[in-house]
Amino acid sequence: MRDLNISVGWQNVPEETHTQTKRIFSLDDELFQALETSFLIPDGSSGGHLAKAFPQFQSGVLDLPQQAPSQEASMATPAEGRPAAQSAGIVMPKLPTFATVEEERRHRKERLAGAFRLFSRMGFDEGVTGHITARDPELTDHFWVNPFGVHYSQIRVSNLLLVNHKGEVVEGRYPLNGAAFAIHSQVHRARPEVIAAAHAHSLYGKTWSSLGRTLDPITQDVCAFFEDHVVFDDFSGVVYETSEGERIAKALGNHKAAILRNHGLLTVGRTVDEAAWWFITMERSCQAQLMAEAAGKPVPIHRETALATRQVVGTPEAGWFQFQPLWQRICKEQPDLFE
Repeated sequence: MRDLNISVGWQNVPEETHTQTKRIFSLDDELFQALETSFLIPDGSSGGHLAKAFPQFQSGVLDLPQQAPSQEASMATPAEGRPAAQSAGIVMPKLPTFATVEEERRHRKERLAGAFRLFSRMGFDEGVTGHITARDPELTDHFWVNPFGVHYSQIRVSNLLLVNHKGEVVEGRYPLNGAAFAIHSQVHRARPEVIAAAHAHSLYGKTWSSLGRTLDPITQDVCAFFEDHVVFDDFSGVVYETSEGERIAKALGNHKAAILRNHGLLTVGRTVDEAAWWFITMERSCQAQLMAEAAGKPVPIHRETALATRQVVGTPEAGWFQFQPLWQRICKEQPDLFE
């Protein structure tokens, strides 16, 4: 873990106090490097990808609190209404807001295309299987989804499909994966607050799913799912009927993830970023537990500690934030996703 000092410009302050140094505490090395590389860009023209990731960052301006929390404050019980991560001393950027529904729709579609590119980069693709959906901000019973038969690495904003509540493609030139509609339509219907849902036949997720078990709290990362994921144990083959989607949605309940036995992982979120990140870290958590159990008997984290850890690493804001360095990376490496 490393501390990160950031010199940033502040809006509406005298020129003599043009810069101030703020600190974001306790970041892991990968996130530290991503933030350090991005934030130390002096002008908005060089920081275009960062501006997309953090809308508050414009021409070097970042909305951070005036004072870093004291050591005592960082160890205190979170105040009512305050995110646990903030109370622990991690200052997170605010989630983006939008002036128009068109702007919000474009944002969701860009993040959706970026999530597919990342899933491809991480090897989550398996032929034509898998899907991520994003609810339309205006037509809330419609969602955007990947075109059937197009590789994740080739998905871009322009070839996403808009699908209505009947499973009809109302925008787009490609066919729809029937399983995507059967599962995701029912999840979106049952969970109005869910903006995005992700499912793929990733290697470690489907391997772990064959055991029919929830994940144990054996690492800090997997605590994001502690008592917040379920096993759906009613596998009946390829999902084409919405009735099975209804059963999956019922099993999921109010949780952030489900392990579909003999099938794979399903995650949801209030942003595309969050749903995608939960899938990525859940896949890695499956890998970690498979490796740990192959080597010996993992030592579980105590329940109270696991629950406290979930309040830091398992919130919607934390899920969104963890995705941002990956978003910055894929924007830089594959800018054609915006086409």
